[in-house]
Amino acid sequence: MKIGELAKRSGLSAHTIRYYERIGLLPHADRDRSGQRDYDASILTWIEFLDRLKTTGMPIREMLRYAALRERGADTEAERGVLLEQHRERVRAHVAKLQACLLVLDTKIAGYAGKEQRMKDYDVSIPERQRPEDGRPEQRRKPAGTRQAGAR
Repeated sequence: MKIGELAKRSGLSAHTIRYYERIGLLPHADRDRSGQRDYDASILTWIEFLDRLKTTGMPIREMLRYAALRERGADTEAERGVLLEQHRERVRAHVAKLQACLLVLDTKIAGYAGKEQRMKDYDVSIPERQRPEDGRPEQRRKPAGTRQAGAR
């Protein structure tokens, strides 16, 4: 497939594909008789994997290291596995940090709930008070020996 088709199917721009090829993330494409790049469809799987590494925050230098190991073949599988395990631990730590941040955001958002919702939540959390038979709120008496403001 030509570079335009690869760009369309992969979501990368033709410029990015050329850049990835130049720095070694993508293998050099075969050329057709007119000198245009001609990619095999299997390159899409590799590009998808690179995108996942990028999305999870793997630095490009580590992606390049992984790509170089991959290019050397099956003898590098153990080393590639270690590289991915180390990255996975960084991703897990980042996800845990994000989950903690999400909890803080959820708590903060809940704090911004409207006054009515907070009152409903409060009312539900305490047992309903019995009102006197006349339906008026209970009158609280002041303890003996206290004065109201302004009374002398």
